[in-house]
Amino acid sequence: MKIGNVDLGERPVMLAPMEDVTDASFRLICKEQGADMTYTEFVSADALIRNISATTRKLHIAEGERPTAIQIYGREVASMVEAAKLVEAASPDIIDINFGCPVKKVAGKGAGAGMLRDIPKMLEITRAVVDAVKLPVTVKTRLGWDCNSKIIVDLAERLQDCGICALTVHGRTRSQMYTGEADWEEIARVKANQRLAIPVIGNGDITTPAKLVEAFERYNVDGVMVGRASIGAPWIFREMTGLLREGRVPEITATEKFALLRRQIRESVERIDEYRGILHIRRHLAASPLFKNIPSFRPTRIEMLKADTLDALEAILTRIETEILPGMSGITD
Repeated sequence: MKIGNVDLGERPVMLAPMEDVTDASFRLICKEQGADMTYTEFVSADALIRNISATTRKLHIAEGERPTAIQIYGREVASMVEAAKLVEAASPDIIDINFGCPVKKVAGKGAGAGMLRDIPKMLEITRAVVDAVKLPVTVKTRLGWDCNSKIIVDLAERLQDCGICALTVHGRTRSQMYTGEADWEEIARVKANQRLAIPVIGNGDITTPAKLVEAFERYNVDGVMVGRASIGAPWIFREMTGLLREGRVPEITATEKFALLRRQIRESVERIDEYRGILHIRRHLAASPLFKNIPSFRPTRIEMLKADTLDALEAILTRIETEILPGMSGITD
């Protein structure tokens, strides 16, 4: 599969863009674990133009994580064009436009999935960004605004006509947010459209290696984007690509998984500072499957998520790894 001149190979598996999740450290770890491509946290066009430091920091890309897309969002043509030019200067491999974020502070103001209520403006922004930069431009969006307006099959053609090089479809409407099940049959309809020549990337509810393989084999998408299932579990890309390409899920020991979480913690602290770095990583610790199904774990979980120093957090992780997990049947290392 190629996006412009970026060759991702056959059946690429991608790390989805997620706010407060896909920072540079996490992207690099996921790449090392088997992700074929990574996406930054989304970047506000208005904040980028105003040179807000917290936003400009999101443009940093490590060479080891490439190919990487920087994702931008906004609601005005001029600001999106200016932001795209600033992003191009940061030298990502691809520029992605977010027309899919459903949260109220974005969609409610007309950006992200809010554009699904103003298709002419969406197309105008897309065409203008494509014309303004030399890098490949892609779009990530949803099926439609609600169940009565699933317009994605027609919309995909119109976005293609604007010059985008690939389309990612999250299999929910904006109204669904992240509830219910992603509709992969609708994603398959997009891919089956003979008038669509650009790659179609599917997204939504890909939580296991088996579901990843099903997405390719049953729905015939060109690529698959993995989002929430990777939070606190970057090794999922190694598991998924193992089953996809070698026919088996590799065994990844608890020791290896703890090492990856410790690396995330350490690099988060190094990137920000101890207090805020630990606050940032709590989302990964709270979501990590490494701590699921541990009997009577709630007090330890609360302690772990309240820890505010590296020493305190390391002591808790060591206790879980060396005392709690070995006492559970079925834990191997």
